[in-house]
Parts: sequence; C-alpha cells; structure tokens
Amino acid sequence: MATGETGFDDVGYDLISVQYHALKAGHDYGQYVRDAENAGKREIADFFRRVMEEDSARAKQCHEFLKELATSGDAGPALT
Repeated sequence: MATGETGFDDVGYDLISVQYHALKAGHDYGQYVRDAENAGKREIADFFRRVMEEDSARAKQCHEFLKELATSGDAGPALT
C-alpha cells in the first residue's frame, strides 16, 4: 500500500480523518441537544441525540478498521 510523506497510507489517513470529525462533531452535538431542550424542542433534541449516536458508532467502526490495518501490515509505518 502506498504511503505519503507522513508514513500514512491513504486509507489509514482517511479513516483517521473520518474518526476525528465524527468525534469532534459528537462533542458539538451535546450543545445542540442542550439548545433544543432549552427551546422546548424535544423532537429536535432527540434527532441530535441520534446523530450523536451515529457519529459515535462511525468513530468506533473507524477504530476497528484502523486496528485491522495495523495488524495486517498494510497500513504503513505510522500505524504499525
């Protein structure tokens, strides 16, 4: 698998990027839930909770894929 100058292959970098953005968004969604609850918009707060759960699951799946890449030897030196 080809690696860039950082030692990360494209797939590893992509997974890390998706994981980072999912985790960062999850942090922001907590505020969105509070905002909706404070506005009395329970349905919207529930929507933000679902989105937060989906991003949490997405980040976890990225983590699992990264572990697989690290143990397969296909990830380049940055993940092994």
